[in-house]
Amino acid sequence: MGDVASFVGGVRALLLQALHPEVAAGVADHSEYESDPLGRLNRTSSFVTTVNYGATREVDLAIQRVKQAHQPVSGFSGRGIAYSASDPSLGAWVQNTLTDSFLDAYQRFCCPLDRHEADQFVQEQSKIGFLLGIAELPQTAEELRSWIVEHPALEKSAALEEAWDFLNNPPLRSGQLFGYRIVRGAAIATLPKNLAELAGAKYRTGSVFAGRRLISSLRWAMKQSPAWKAALDRCGADYDHTKFRSFSPS
Repeated sequence: MGDVASFVGGVRALLLQALHPEVAAGVADHSEYESDPLGRLNRTSSFVTTVNYGATREVDLAIQRVKQAHQPVSGFSGRGIAYSASDPSLGAWVQNTLTDSFLDAYQRFCCPLDRHEADQFVQEQSKIGFLLGIAELPQTAEELRSWIVEHPALEKSAALEEAWDFLNNPPLRSGQLFGYRIVRGAAIATLPKNLAELAGAKYRTGSVFAGRRLISSLRWAMKQSPAWKAALDRCGADYDHTKFRSFSPS
């Protein structure tokens, strides 16, 4: 979670989440992602960082804020099915695609984990889902991927097209947009084939290679997450200090 490969994982998760018509409708009807994309990204990133690296009280507060924010989010999808952000089955799609995406991005753009390590990550992330009231939480990487690929509720929708159109060309500055498009291309290249086809996504040759080059450069420049370092310091754990940026006291 502390590696910059999570940039690819985050975009991949958003692409996958839009494949569920009710999840996509909830975002389209109630989110401000089109008018304030960086604000929504910052809120999501803050939640993910807090529940992974925060102290217990910080985690509890983050979970409660999400639950409260979800309470008024409800409506009907384009296929006429009622949705609620508090529905555990919709929460499962969001949580599980996030876990699978961060794991896949790390495996491809950082370093491969063995089967035990991958399963451990899935089990650890399922604890977050449990705190959110989610029940459908696979406990191995293989079970998680199968749950996603074989999910019966996925379907094309107007909300899917709207979300993907936005993710294809978000309102970023030219320099940011260049890097983002490499990240997005890498994310699309890692999607399971059947889900990429459902979204009409086209894989471009060289996307994974370009993603690896960019992520490698970002890793060199940015190092690892400072939130991870803070958590390690708080726990009194030993770690390699060269993985993190050092700041001179002012």
